[in-house]
Amino acid sequence: MDLDIVALSRLQFALTALYHFIFIPLTIGLSVMLGIMETVYVMTGRTIWRDMTKFWGVLFGINFAMGVATGIVMEFQFGMNWSYYSHYVGDIFGAPLAIEGLMAFFLEATFVGIFFFGWDKLSKRAHLVTTWLVAIGSNFSALWILIANGWMQNPVGAAFNPQTMRMEVTDFGAVLTNPVAQAKFVHTVSAGYTVAAIFVLGVSAWYLLKGRHVQLAKRSLTVAASFGLAASLSVAVLGDESGYLASEHQKMKLAAIEAMWETEPAPAAFTAIGFPDQAARETHYALHIPMVMGLIGTRSLDTEIPGLAQLTERSELLIRDGIKAYDALQTIRAAGPNGAVPEEAQAIFESKGQSLGYALLLKRYVDDPRQATAAQIHQAAQDTVPSVAPLFWSFRVMVGLGMFFILLTGTFFVLSVRRTLGAHRWLLKVAVFAIPLPWVAAEAGWIVAELGRQPWVIEGVLPTAVAVSNLGVTTLLITIAGFAAIYTVLLVVEMKLMLKTIRKGPDEPSLASAELPNAQGVLS
Repeated sequence: MDLDIVALSRLQFALTALYHFIFIPLTIGLSVMLGIMETVYVMTGRTIWRDMTKFWGVLFGINFAMGVATGIVMEFQFGMNWSYYSHYVGDIFGAPLAIEGLMAFFLEATFVGIFFFGWDKLSKRAHLVTTWLVAIGSNFSALWILIANGWMQNPVGAAFNPQTMRMEVTDFGAVLTNPVAQAKFVHTVSAGYTVAAIFVLGVSAWYLLKGRHVQLAKRSLTVAASFGLAASLSVAVLGDESGYLASEHQKMKLAAIEAMWETEPAPAAFTAIGFPDQAARETHYALHIPMVMGLIGTRSLDTEIPGLAQLTERSELLIRDGIKAYDALQTIRAAGPNGAVPEEAQAIFESKGQSLGYALLLKRYVDDPRQATAAQIHQAAQDTVPSVAPLFWSFRVMVGLGMFFILLTGTFFVLSVRRTLGAHRWLLKVAVFAIPLPWVAAEAGWIVAELGRQPWVIEGVLPTAVAVSNLGVTTLLITIAGFAAIYTVLLVVEMKLMLKTIRKGPDEPSLASAELPNAQGVLS
């Protein structure tokens, strides 16, 4: 990409989002695991489960603080770097963000403090309620953020007002129940649960390898294996639902993920591996699995998945319809809010208005879309194809790692049932080395979701190229360097604090009695 305002604004937001997303999945997943551990403590009265909750709670607290620090900047970026976006869709996008702050983040932040300082001041059941409220707050934060993001992927419950030149809410219930948002929520939250489970699994395996805190490690491994197996299976199932919804609402994204250059006869094959060549519009050395993509994408044997070439032709038709809508819009605006709008212009806008966003794709090449040449229209249609290779490989990295997590957690689940968690040191080493992998999968999933909708910031409504603020290149370069430096420092601080806490381990005095041999088994 050229070093222009749009590319740099995208790069800045991508960097801050990728950094922020390092902390969020672990926060979501650990909060629920803390609730599970403390529930066992309250039910059994065994202090080792309280000490487990406290120990993993310290790691949760470190991660939570860093997540807050890296997340605050992102909301300011909407006003600073994406001012036209904020003006155009702020009525819809701003509501979930405001509710997230008022309902979810304040709930989570308030009870986090009570979680850490209320152990000796609350009854066991009251503190348990506090822990679960932290978990609920963490998950509600994700819900509202993903409702906002889901609307960007599938803008429902809103309409464009020609007089204000803004999108306005017409059905907030439709925004809340957006199927894309709901699928993204359950998929992302399950991914967060998997991240936390693999993290706890790996740290606990390290303790077993070192022969330290053995009883705590075995119990933590058992919880992580069970929780992680359920979570990783859920990610696979819910990812399938996201793929199906993409075939309905984001056909271009699905075709790009699959590097499907031409429409294939139904049911389409799945490309397991290959090397997409966007310039040549072909995938070299492709290995196809018959019928699989058709079943995943359409859940049928007779429904086609359109290829990139056919979708590009469709985009060109929509751009031409959008030009007509843009021309009608100018006539409507010229009449003013109280003027008499020509019936013909009103009729054209009502019939073609949903394609207005496609006309705005031409703003990259010409100030007035009505003056665009046939070559510019054709080029704008080509621009609707996102970068295929990053999507293709990110998706396969995500899926491949997801299968590995199912295998890993499933193996340790079986070992926990057989009470042989420490029997295979090489498996414990695999679990330790696997700790970073769920973050790789989570970031790959984020790339698939967000890069896949380009060139749109709001799918089919607002192109990314017209959504940015009018900032200077120098300003953006300075802020990118500044954010990268600050966020890198925060990440290093996080890593050092986490590693220091893990090396130190839980407090020994309270665990001494709990680590005596117990005939009732690991979970007693």
